[in-house]
Amino acid sequence: MREPAPAIRLPWPADRFEAITFDCYGTLIDWRPGILKAVRRVFISHGVPGSRISDQEILERYNQLESEAEHPPYRRYREVLAAVMQGLGRAFGFSPTTDELDALPDSLPGWKPYADTVNALRALKTRYRLGIISNIDESLFAHTAKLLEVPFDWVVTAESVGSYKPSQRNFEAALKRMGLGREKVLHAAQSRRHDIAAVKPMGWATVWVNRYGLEPDPAGSGSAQPDIEVPDLRTLVELLNAGR
Repeated sequence: MREPAPAIRLPWPADRFEAITFDCYGTLIDWRPGILKAVRRVFISHGVPGSRISDQEILERYNQLESEAEHPPYRRYREVLAAVMQGLGRAFGFSPTTDELDALPDSLPGWKPYADTVNALRALKTRYRLGIISNIDESLFAHTAKLLEVPFDWVVTAESVGSYKPSQRNFEAALKRMGLGREKVLHAAQSRRHDIAAVKPMGWATVWVNRYGLEPDPAGSGSAQPDIEVPDLRTLVELLNAGR
């Protein structure tokens, strides 16, 4: 178990920022239940005994396979998710059908926001412009946008850039589209590898939204450390309110 976190303080004034950008899936959207439900349905159809495969193992394999499938050359996220299902089939001894290769992307419109997401976005929208920088296809994010309810000023997808985070191209494209200096932008994300370690060396202020209670990277690990860590978006809203 982690030790209780010390009181969180903003290392900069909240009014320094004009915009807040977010990773989407894992930060705003709770994708784990949707992934597990889609994968386990396919497992059942092939007689893979669910009792011997934990949720953690499925998610760890998913993350590994997704990362491998996102290596250049670029392909759409729908194809990445199909490659993930193929990889799971190889790992657990079955061959997905054509329909089953679409199980993950077809499930994505049902991936729900975290309980605090929409209210936090509404609160932040009253003071900041908001953006999304996500490893997703345009058509898939269109479904998610309806669930988030709050209109975003910018949406920068992997499809629009032709690369996947942690490539800094995605963040450079976002800055260009926003027309803001990086000192005016705060980036909030759950993934240290895809987001924090990519954007922190570029001079952006960063917030690690550690929704899963992960341990921080050990000192000297070489990974970029976030400026602050929060357990959820509600805490981030409270901090920004207090810092004004």
